[in-house]
Amino acid sequence: MKVLFAAPDHNWSKWAPVLQKTCPEIELTRDGDPAEIEAIIYAPGGEIEDLSPYVNARLVQSLWAGVERIVTNPTLTQPLARMVDPGLTEGMAEYCTGWAMRAHLGMDIYAQDGVWRNSVTPPLARDRNVTVLGMGELGRAVAAMLRGIGFRVTGWSASGRPVEGIETLGGGDLDIALARAEILVTLLPDTPQTRGLMDARRLATLPRGAWLINPGRGTLLDDQALLASLDRGHLGHAVLDVFHQEPLPKDHPFWAHPRVTVTPHIAAETRPETGAVVVAENLRRAARGQTLLHLVDRTRGY
Repeated sequence: MKVLFAAPDHNWSKWAPVLQKTCPEIELTRDGDPAEIEAIIYAPGGEIEDLSPYVNARLVQSLWAGVERIVTNPTLTQPLARMVDPGLTEGMAEYCTGWAMRAHLGMDIYAQDGVWRNSVTPPLARDRNVTVLGMGELGRAVAAMLRGIGFRVTGWSASGRPVEGIETLGGGDLDIALARAEILVTLLPDTPQTRGLMDARRLATLPRGAWLINPGRGTLLDDQALLASLDRGHLGHAVLDVFHQEPLPKDHPFWAHPRVTVTPHIAAETRPETGAVVVAENLRRAARGQTLLHLVDRTRGY
């Protein structure tokens, strides 16, 4: 099976050895006759953006969990699969849990300035409400880890599909989910329906002093509405890992805001060692004509 590696140069040295070891039966190439290519491994920024010549490709396998950069490509006619990497999922759950614990325990009040601040005892996790927006693979993993600590977790997704062990709301119950969220974790995909979803009205629905943790998509937030909510003291803090423009410009007000923590899109990364197993399985399924894993629904965009 001849497989085209259509990803930026820096990905080749990380991925090629692991892929060839995990799936030795494939011929992994960076060029060649498009008619001979049977599958494409894709990440944005590579040289190949016109997919129309690859008429015999039975799979386009994304190396990214998010597919918004390719799903709208008009030349894409092949089946598209997103990356569901166990290592990425674990990393996302750990990131969200770490920052949720910082919010929950009020770690920021303990300045090392000689002042003995023992007037406030944080509640136990079982008395703290956390809402997770987006109950896909990542959202379910985050919700499960937070629930395991003891937090009262509410999930929300557009479909409201039940998730075992987590109260999950859907559709028109978004405001109910937000009103509970002393800590809000946002893991929704980037779609026309989610862009700007957290606007001034919805931010105002959150309890006063709530923390917002967004490692999902920067397009979810109205940046100016978020800054205004933080400035007037309605929101307590925002932890932001994703942005409308990346890298975040040096003069962006998020950098200097005392109630914003910026992390540089590091919440979760696809790891070649674990991601290659997923890619190999899908390549073998494509070669055998079997059902592919993690196919993207192009009408929903994820």
